[in-house]
Amino acid sequence: MDVIHTVSELRTRLREERRVALVPTMGNLHEGHIQLIRIAKPRAACLVASIFVNRLQFGPKDDYDRYPRTLDPDCEKLAAAGCHVVFAPNEKIVYPEPQTFTVDPTASLQNILEGEFRPGHFRGVATVVLKLFNMVQPQVAIFGKKDYQQYLVLRDMVRQFELPIDIIPAETVRADDGLALSSRNGYLSALERVEAIRLYQALHKIRGAIYAGERDFAKLEREASAQLDAAGWKTDYVAVRRQQDLLEATTQERRLVVLGASRLGSTRLIDNLEINL
Repeated sequence: MDVIHTVSELRTRLREERRVALVPTMGNLHEGHIQLIRIAKPRAACLVASIFVNRLQFGPKDDYDRYPRTLDPDCEKLAAAGCHVVFAPNEKIVYPEPQTFTVDPTASLQNILEGEFRPGHFRGVATVVLKLFNMVQPQVAIFGKKDYQQYLVLRDMVRQFELPIDIIPAETVRADDGLALSSRNGYLSALERVEAIRLYQALHKIRGAIYAGERDFAKLEREASAQLDAAGWKTDYVAVRRQQDLLEATTQERRLVVLGASRLGSTRLIDNLEINL
């Protein structure tokens, strides 16, 4: 496996590759990231994982400075999974000058849910991913559904810009107790880790109620938020939305997703579950 730090080296390495798959990451990899590599394997001859902690997608109250940088163990995991190239640029490579040109996602998708609580986040995500697409020039890119809203933003960006890239969504990888794997789970204390499954349980309860026929989505959202907060969480949102665009769901919708974001101690956790009626 090649570990490459500059765009010129990357393009030289990939020049003769006919079909490239990209898995963009911020490092501090877990089994969920490795699953993306496995999904990419049958879809391309060359698998590239990028590792870059993107300052543009972090707000002033986010954890950019403390986000773990673990390049060596990340490379060991990627090599064992069969990755061919790790592209690990530094900030001066990705942003050699101030990034005054940015990608501004559709307001109806960018400014709701995560976007409401993290203003500018999806602008930063879309901008860096478009840059990575231009650097790597893949034919396939894999994104996990754990970051559901992010996946939709990037799917729509590729479609509207007519980029020749197949966007493949990957199902969320979970621990045995249901907790969605996330790099931020490492911030949890031992007691918080036990408590952390409550968010998944709340979303799972809503999904079960909808499958059982409940259609008062606002009531389900209020009850779940109240239960989380009563347990000491600080909930940003629990929302039942349409899968295709995350707009408000009507009772006639057949393809729904319930999403939640809540803070446990100092760690903000997000999760979602699809509902197909």
